[in-house]
Amino acid sequence: MKLTFRPYPGLTVACALLFAILCGLGVWQLERLQWKLALIARVNAHMAAAPLALDQIKVLGADEAQYRRVRLTGRFDHAHEAYVFTTDAGAPVYHVLTPLRLEDGRVLMVDRGEVPKELLDPATRAAGNALGAVEVTGVWRVPDAPGAFTPPPDMAHRIWYARDLGTIAAADHLILTAPVVVEADASANPSGWPKGGQTVVSFRNQHLSYAVTWFGLALGLLGIWFAYHISKGRIGLK
Repeated sequence: MKLTFRPYPGLTVACALLFAILCGLGVWQLERLQWKLALIARVNAHMAAAPLALDQIKVLGADEAQYRRVRLTGRFDHAHEAYVFTTDAGAPVYHVLTPLRLEDGRVLMVDRGEVPKELLDPATRAAGNALGAVEVTGVWRVPDAPGAFTPPPDMAHRIWYARDLGTIAAADHLILTAPVVVEADASANPSGWPKGGQTVVSFRNQHLSYAVTWFGLALGLLGIWFAYHISKGRIGLK
């Protein structure tokens, strides 16, 4: 018996290129998997660490500061509340964003938590709007920019559909110390509202399944190449 190995050159070159591309995509997804796992570990470590002071967190790089807890002392400027529409378990809610004026005059935006529509009016939850100095512990977040399909804000009712700090601050002529939102923790307000502790740490991680898909397609292509040439008598024993 004699081994026959006479693959079609053009088809073989095309399949080899496609095979290399598919394997390359699989390797890339494995690299992305390692990056995502490292990101998740870093964020979890930040969330578990002790709160920092403002001056401590400001010297960190953007990646190192993101999702770290910070402790601030100041007075809320309740007259300049802004509301960001979202949903919670399918129900419409509004996040209350309030400027916090620190003792040294610096200003940061605090997401104090969420309220249902019937409590959007500050008068309905006045007991929760402290007038004196307060201590706030929260999570340092750089908010996502508005998307192409984000509706424009309802300026008459001070409702936004993304945490667009640029337009929120401009509406009240505020100069923020940093383009971040401090997401208040779950410490209870006297009236129970706004309800803090709304930070969500969730990262989509499908990279392993994507890698398996790409490598599977590469193996499938290799199998098809062999099967086709065997069926044509170009590879096999004679």
